[in-house]
Amino acid sequence: MTKLNNRSKINKPKIRVGRGIGSGKGKTSGRGVKGQKSRSGVAIKSFEGGQMPLYRRLPKRGFNPISKNKIAILNLDKIQTLIDKKTIKTKDVLNSGTLIKLKIINKNSNKLKILGTGNIKEKINIEADLASKSAIDKLEKIGGSLQLKK
Repeated sequence: MTKLNNRSKINKPKIRVGRGIGSGKGKTSGRGVKGQKSRSGVAIKSFEGGQMPLYRRLPKRGFNPISKNKIAILNLDKIQTLIDKKTIKTKDVLNSGTLIKLKIINKNSNKLKILGTGNIKEKINIEADLASKSAIDKLEKIGGSLQLKK
């Protein structure tokens, strides 16, 4: 007659360690000899002996996409204040290269976006990657031009 279920696995008795040489788990109870790991109360999961652990040596990289396009934004009122301060000239073409040279936008920014907050009085030619509808409308109303790079 064959066994239908493996009751022997379920009813296996618990091994009592440290109960004599004949049990096979006597003396050191299967822990080897000496050392930190043979003692009780040991937790060495990611401890590296006082050295700065690997998880703290590596930079944090959560939800920051590495290949993110850094877009510099520039409002029309900011452009107007720059014209008033005579930082930029109205006859020059305003693009990301000149703005980076004048340290108005960050040198790490890949693209330039013109936003329509505020008003602009002087007509100016701007070359940008992106622009809002209101910015385009306001620039065309005063006779300036905004060329979008493809």
